[in-house]
Amino acid sequence: MPNTFTRGSLGQNPPNADRHISSGGSDWAWAVFAIMLICDLVALFWTFRRARGTRLFHHIAVIVLTTATIAWFSMASDLGATPIAAEFHRSNTNTRQIWYVRYIQYFITFPLLLLELLLATGLSFSDVFTTLFMAWVVVVTALVGALVRSTYKWGYFALGLGALCYIWYVLLGHAPASFAAGGVMRKGYRGGAFYLSFLLLIYPIAWGVCEGSNTVSPTGEFIFYGILDLLAGPVFLFGFLSQIRGIDYGTFGFTSMKYSEGMYNGHGVGTGTGTGMAGRTTGPVNGFGGANNVNSAPGTGGNVNTVGNGTGSTGLNHTGNTSTVV
Repeated sequence: MPNTFTRGSLGQNPPNADRHISSGGSDWAWAVFAIMLICDLVALFWTFRRARGTRLFHHIAVIVLTTATIAWFSMASDLGATPIAAEFHRSNTNTRQIWYVRYIQYFITFPLLLLELLLATGLSFSDVFTTLFMAWVVVVTALVGALVRSTYKWGYFALGLGALCYIWYVLLGHAPASFAAGGVMRKGYRGGAFYLSFLLLIYPIAWGVCEGSNTVSPTGEFIFYGILDLLAGPVFLFGFLSQIRGIDYGTFGFTSMKYSEGMYNGHGVGTGTGTGMAGRTTGPVNGFGGANNVNSAPGTGGNVNTVGNGTGSTGLNHTGNTSTVV
């Protein structure tokens, strides 16, 4: 017999499609919700145990787990679904529950899972952003395809697979070529990238047999996606965070982007003043690295201000009034 809480959730929020979850499916969803909630609290506690300025990866984990917790609470409560006429009818049913709340979850969490990995590499901002955009393409095409009754849903499925292939290329081919941590994270990254890439191979299969072909029942769908979400959420995140727990954040080249705080590894903000400037200032600016060239004509008496966070060497020829903060 289902417990009273489960009967209450399905009783107060009756299924809205011919083919819908059972009380056992709701029981499983409540179990996944409880695991997500506990892991979210553990991640939050772990975050506050970290020193300030070394919580970036842990904050991402908290966001992912909080989002997943809310999504699974909604699905366990039989909320966040809409009835859609199925392309393939099963067991004399015409409509199937499609859980749009799951895709809201993935729209937030999928790019963040990728960001968790890619921040440890030396990829440029444009490469990282394009990869995150492709993650949004995968989620949106999967949602639209699930809501389409005709065979055109498989067109969206194919488009999503194309975006997913780009993500696999970045994770397994492009990103490993360069690491911001100077190779310290290479082994940990490769393990995480292969693990996540394997799960990203299973998710399209789940979509194909559930929302796509309507072969697996909504209860079986909950079990399938629940296992995948637990593996891609708590298991992946805690494993990755364990890999980087002893690594100095300064090796990643991150800066807090806050004037009063220097590099994550403890380097402070240096100041220099002089009169005039003809030459250049070299060193990382705002944590992005490279050279910052500042030129002014000698003896002009003009004021030149350069502000940046990071460390580097500063070469100045003083002939006017200037203030430089690096």
